[in-house]
Amino acid sequence: MAEEETAAAAVSGAAFSLQNDCKDDYQYEEVSTDDDFSLQEDDDDLSNVLQSIQEQTEDAQISASQSVLTSGKSVSEIREAMDDFFCNFLDRLGMSRTLDCFQTEWYELIERGVLTVDDAGLVPDVYTRNQQLETENLSLKKDLENYKRSVELKAHYASYEPVLKELSEKYQNTLTQKMLTSLERDKAMGQVTGLQAALESLEFGYTKQIPETKVGHDCTRKKGFEGPTQKALREARQQKFLVVASSSCDPAKDAEKKGKRDLKDSEFPVDPEGTPDFEHAKEHTQPLKSGQYQLSSIVKVHDFAVSCLALHPRKNIVLTGGDDRLWKTWGFPDGNILMTGEGHTDWLSGCCFRPSGTQLVTSSGDTTVRIWDLSRRGCILTLRGHSRAVRACFWHSCGDFVASASMDGTSKIWDVNSERCRYTLRGHKESVNSIEFLPFSSTALTSSADKTLSLWDVRMGLRVYTFQGHVHSCNHATFNKKGDTIASCDSSGVMKLWDMRKLVPILSIDAGPHPANQVAFDRSGGLVALASSEASVKVLCLAVGQLSVLQGPRVEVRCVRFHGQDHLLSAGTDGRVCLWTRAQ
Repeated sequence: MAEEETAAAAVSGAAFSLQNDCKDDYQYEEVSTDDDFSLQEDDDDLSNVLQSIQEQTEDAQISASQSVLTSGKSVSEIREAMDDFFCNFLDRLGMSRTLDCFQTEWYELIERGVLTVDDAGLVPDVYTRNQQLETENLSLKKDLENYKRSVELKAHYASYEPVLKELSEKYQNTLTQKMLTSLERDKAMGQVTGLQAALESLEFGYTKQIPETKVGHDCTRKKGFEGPTQKALREARQQKFLVVASSSCDPAKDAEKKGKRDLKDSEFPVDPEGTPDFEHAKEHTQPLKSGQYQLSSIVKVHDFAVSCLALHPRKNIVLTGGDDRLWKTWGFPDGNILMTGEGHTDWLSGCCFRPSGTQLVTSSGDTTVRIWDLSRRGCILTLRGHSRAVRACFWHSCGDFVASASMDGTSKIWDVNSERCRYTLRGHKESVNSIEFLPFSSTALTSSADKTLSLWDVRMGLRVYTFQGHVHSCNHATFNKKGDTIASCDSSGVMKLWDMRKLVPILSIDAGPHPANQVAFDRSGGLVALASSEASVKVLCLAVGQLSVLQGPRVEVRCVRFHGQDHLLSAGTDGRVCLWTRAQ
């Protein structure tokens, strides 16, 4: 209590002394210590007042700093004081003793009042601008050096372009020489085969039957595979005469030797006015309203790409061939593998069932065509004669002839009964990519990399008409069931329809730019399916002109086939076959 009274007296004295020292006209009133005022009672108010004053001071400082930061000029635009500039300059150069002398004398003069801080002034704007320009100049010099290096590298790389071009030309020339060497080798092998056959005939005399093969053609049948027809023909031949020399595959020579026909040779069919197959096709001429299909299942049948696809003529069996050098038959739609055939030494390019369904034919990149018997589960006949890879094969509807198309630019008509090449179809300038017979007729259709389609009379081995209109390599062509329309596709994705009777184009559809690999008609002829390299199947409905795109696995689609009226099959490079069902 005594301390509080002493503090109050001190305050009162301070107030009294303030009154004595002031010289203004204000009147001050002395506060008595006897009043109710006391620090003990109002100490909380006093502390609150002091705290409020302190907070206002801090707010003023913060506002001042914010006003500097939010001013119109950035920090980099505020000019530097001269004394700070000199200090920073001496410090940057490492002149520590000079810096100490300057600071000592500077602050001494300020302390004595000779100089003030404002007397130093600010660094001129011109100098600051020069520093900025110098910095920009250094940056531009660095960019210039980088550009110079880029130009030097570009010139360095350009010096290699002639060398790369020369190496590319040498590579192409080497490939050409390799192809020519391969052709010469195959030609020499054919000559050796012919000479060996002639040597055998000389050794054993003319009483021994010479195998009916031409130089470059070899038809090898396994022993024990002789049917009733072949047996009867052989016996008839032995009773009449023996053939000494083989028949030629040259159409001109064949025309000269009509009197020396082999008794085993089959008769080519005569083109009739109407055929059972055409009559059957007329029952399904009602076109479908839509080409919409849905993916129902996917079957894995090969380890590598599927390159060909065929359907059994009577049963729900599918035949596929692939880059794994195998052909397989499997049930539709369960996908159970029924039979696997091996014997080719290169990729399979084509496959087809015999119309009776008991045999099948395959073609391969090993230049051979093989005939397989399903009941004996083996190859019964190997046809050799092409000099390069065989691209396609097809069985005639009568079952006596097989056609093959090759990259050597020729097609061949093989007689299954006499086991020899009846005709070689020459006329295309580049690879023949597909071949197909018009059912129950003597007409064949080929497509070629020379951008043309050709119709052939297989009775004479002559070309009767050429379709021109594609601007890129033709990959495939096929007839519809009625035989009055041809569909073809090329490597740019263009599909064309041709009138078989008038021999004129009907329709052209650009489904590119990716290559189209195969085209197929359905039984009614109202839908056309296209296997595209852009991982899709495209179905054209001719009745409404609608093109539907079926998206499956993201792989190239190589072949496509319709199965009945409600199913569609497509095969791709992943070794799988997609089964599509028509949307209801």
